[in-house]
Amino acid sequence: MTEYMPEGFLYGTAENLSCIGSVQALTESMRSRKILEATCIVCDSRHNLIVDLPCMRGIIPREEGALGIAEGRTKDIALISRVNKPVCFIVTDIARDENGIYAVLSRRAAQQMCTDEYISSLTPGDIIPARVTHMEQFGCFVDIGCGIPSLIPIDLISVSRISHPSDRFHVGQDINVIIKSFESDRVCLSHKELLGTWEQNAAMFEQGETVMGIVRSVEDYGVFVELAPNLAGLAEPRDDVLVNHRASVYIKAIIPEKMKIKLIIVNSFDNDYHNNELNYFIDSGHIHSWIYSPESCFKRVETVFNYL
Repeated sequence: MTEYMPEGFLYGTAENLSCIGSVQALTESMRSRKILEATCIVCDSRHNLIVDLPCMRGIIPREEGALGIAEGRTKDIALISRVNKPVCFIVTDIARDENGIYAVLSRRAAQQMCTDEYISSLTPGDIIPARVTHMEQFGCFVDIGCGIPSLIPIDLISVSRISHPSDRFHVGQDINVIIKSFESDRVCLSHKELLGTWEQNAAMFEQGETVMGIVRSVEDYGVFVELAPNLAGLAEPRDDVLVNHRASVYIKAIIPEKMKIKLIIVNSFDNDYHNNELNYFIDSGHIHSWIYSPESCFKRVETVFNYL
């Protein structure tokens, strides 16, 4: 359902550009209730969104700016933050005032269609596309369709622990997410299950190799170094390493039955480089459960996606 993708996916398509390019095309799109996209150029003092259409002015009245705005469940920052970004909408009217004709648009109606026809059909374990919108210390907010927000808690972003979602993502990044559960009118997401099991990640490395890693935690008993988003190893304590330092590490041992990788830090250095490209082992479809731990390991680490 391409019309229910995160905002910005439709923006540059030939079909969308054709539909917003003329009064006739906008009128036909209004009749068919087609979801379109264009850039919001102003949020005025009354929090109406002014949309840049090639053929006329476009206005999204405040109460039509997002689901929950009129009822007070959604804050006005959801409107203010759309300036200079694509917004989705349905054309609801072609009107005229002293300045000429203009299109009356509804983003709320597009989001309601997305909820009714797409999101309501999803079940826990479904894998869907999303786009990163903003990040807080506690997690990453994403658009799961037509600007509808959802949250990936920081502890569900990857198995390897991070201090902030920006260690893993950047704003505007297109990622995949998995539906974890539904709570009231909220969709709860996870991400770590898509990044591979311990064995899948460990298979990318060999004992005796020296590779690059990222220091994620410095403890009294050792230093945890991330080799991949879902794989970290433990090196002996050192005083000269800090969290988020890059490190060259020698792989001393790989022990599946204990789910451990023993490392020796060769050197480390401060570097603000972030590689946010993700290697997905699963990127579509549906999973009922996911077992991270190797079969030979006494400890079982599993996620089960139950539809309640």
